[in-house]
Amino acid sequence: MSQSSVTDQPVLYFGLDVGDRHTHVCCLDDGPKPVRRLKFPTTREGLAKVFGGAPRARIALEVGSQSPWMSRFLRGLGHDVVVADARRVAQLVRGSRKTDRRDAETLAQLLRGMPQFLGEVHHRSEAGQADMAVIRARDVLVKSRTKLVQHVRGVLKSVGLRVRACSAESFDKVARPEIPGVLKPALEPLLDLLEDLRKRIRAFDKQVVEIGRKRYPETLRLRQISGVGSLTSLAFVLTLGDALRFSKSRKVGSWLGMVPRVQASGDKDPALPISKAGSIYMRSLLTQSAHYILGPFGEDCDLRRFGLRLCERGGKAQKGRAVVAVARKLAVLMHRLLLSDKPYEPLRNSPTTTEPEIRPDEVLDLKTGEVKPADSLLREAREPRRQPRRPASSRAAARPATDLAGPEKRKTTRRPPPPT
Repeated sequence: MSQSSVTDQPVLYFGLDVGDRHTHVCCLDDGPKPVRRLKFPTTREGLAKVFGGAPRARIALEVGSQSPWMSRFLRGLGHDVVVADARRVAQLVRGSRKTDRRDAETLAQLLRGMPQFLGEVHHRSEAGQADMAVIRARDVLVKSRTKLVQHVRGVLKSVGLRVRACSAESFDKVARPEIPGVLKPALEPLLDLLEDLRKRIRAFDKQVVEIGRKRYPETLRLRQISGVGSLTSLAFVLTLGDALRFSKSRKVGSWLGMVPRVQASGDKDPALPISKAGSIYMRSLLTQSAHYILGPFGEDCDLRRFGLRLCERGGKAQKGRAVVAVARKLAVLMHRLLLSDKPYEPLRNSPTTTEPEIRPDEVLDLKTGEVKPADSLLREAREPRRQPRRPASSRAAARPATDLAGPEKRKTTRRPPPPT
């Protein structure tokens, strides 16, 4: 076969606009117009029918609730899949005419011409997704318990009763004696539900500890940090996935949305709040850990000293900024610990003070902090201190000024007579 008869097969670019029931597809090649458009059910059978026997292609779809299993399934068929950040795509293309067909074509065009603007999203593995589902289930129960506690407190407050402050775990025990007979049919079932939620949340806590101990031993290194427990360490490992995909640990803070947004134009560079990109749940866990580090029970460490220095600037808003700053530094530190095998040093960046060695014939001067011979200090203590004589000019300047007509008269104030 001659060299001229061999033709390379063109690369095809597919854009998928995924819906709950149907998915719209647009196929492009190197030409200006779409090669193919179609629609298929959003199922595994539909994906296998369209892409099962097709040659290797590049496929782009937006991140969503169904993008994890679809991206894994398409990669299993041998295709190159890019999961795009939906917010970046929405910022790039804004128009008054938005349809599923246009969105699919837009993804295919961006994948062919400007793939770096898609903002590729990395999904966790199937096992990691199952472990993360345990953490999410626990979070749903905790939020449900919080809503039930608030509802019971609100109902009792409306009739003039108030439950004393207590933890959410012991609320059902504390509030049960306070419920009057009129409200028992309405509130006692909720207290029974709170008791059941407490038992189920404790079961999830034990499951989280077991998962971290058996499947993710690197969480033990993260738990060396004061304020980081089994839940926060496991959620951090599962959220990051592959820690090596971050070239620098400082990028983890921006990836989790804990750095200020930037909108500089010309001479204007306003101070904006944090971007709040990334996982909301992971950001809330890091914020809770930062509150513990800065709280009364936090151990002395570099993170605590850094946060307290920011709090010294004063103001309630400044404390909130300090909490966010400590949470960002905590995320950077946790990523660094995942990559290194070194043990955690709480005061690594703080200066250490070492006491000087003192010999038997030496004494530590408490005023200067220097070690001096004992004889010299005794001699200085025995000698009387002589004040140096000031020059005449300085003595004259220190005298109070008097009036030219005569010496300054002393002003006296007469006290009022005592009341009769």
